[in-house]
Amino acid sequence: MKLYSALFVLSLIWGMSFLFIKVLLSVFDPWQIVFIRCLLGILTILPLFLLSKQIVNLGSIPVKKLAFVGVLNAGIPWGLIAWSETFLDSGYTAILNATTPIWTTMMGVFFFSIKLQWRQWIGVMIGFVGIIFLMDIDAPGLAKNQLILGIVLMLIATSCYGYSSQYTKKHLQGTTVWITASTTLLAGLLLSTIMMGFTGGWHLPDHAFDQKVVLSLIGLGVFGSGIAYLLYYYMISAGSAEFATLVTYLVPVSAVIWGSVLLNEKIHPIAFLGLILIFTGVYLTGKKKRVNAISIKHDQSA
Repeated sequence: MKLYSALFVLSLIWGMSFLFIKVLLSVFDPWQIVFIRCLLGILTILPLFLLSKQIVNLGSIPVKKLAFVGVLNAGIPWGLIAWSETFLDSGYTAILNATTPIWTTMMGVFFFSIKLQWRQWIGVMIGFVGIIFLMDIDAPGLAKNQLILGIVLMLIATSCYGYSSQYTKKHLQGTTVWITASTTLLAGLLLSTIMMGFTGGWHLPDHAFDQKVVLSLIGLGVFGSGIAYLLYYYMISAGSAEFATLVTYLVPVSAVIWGSVLLNEKIHPIAFLGLILIFTGVYLTGKKKRVNAISIKHDQSA
């Protein structure tokens, strides 16, 4: 019951994260948003880490690999997601974010020598057909080239997630959740600091302390970047990686509902068809033959 409660809460948090980004874009630029969410995420995780009283051997920390994962898992994709939301509604970005498992599978094939079964290849193709449906949307007040740019930015972001997931699985198995989460946020913080130097630097905009903005900052930084990480890794450790990825199915639904209720966003009917196709693709790419599992169990019992 605790696992399912964590899954439900995480879907609500990450679903609202897209809404928080949309609100913050009216005040901050994309890289400022990345900087703030990373900083607040670190300030949330570190006290909890200290309270856990875990002992860490600093000499054994793979700094370069963790920095690489941090840039690919937080810095770059979070900046691209915020940038894409300057063109797309929060609901559309959440739907495209659901392609992450498909990209994870494809990165495994291209860079990590993973082989796919025929049904997984079909799932990949169905998922990309869903993306094509989204590209055919006539979004109100949005030029076609802006729509496509927003979609491309989201797909680059999710492909970064996919590669970093495979890289983490291969190279960071022995690193604790606390170290991985905190260094990921730290790498994102440093990258966003550098990028702000190219995009106008840091300045405190007007309305930065409006109630709506402050609540969005807390929601995105403390919950969406701090608490959410801990919930996600809890589901992996107490359940499984496969169970944790079920959140992929719930986040777009949550984001579309939040965007409709709180931001009056309207989702084109064809977007739901694209969402169904993407979900189908995600399901098929993650599905493996049960025969193999049965035969392995039989061999182990022999």
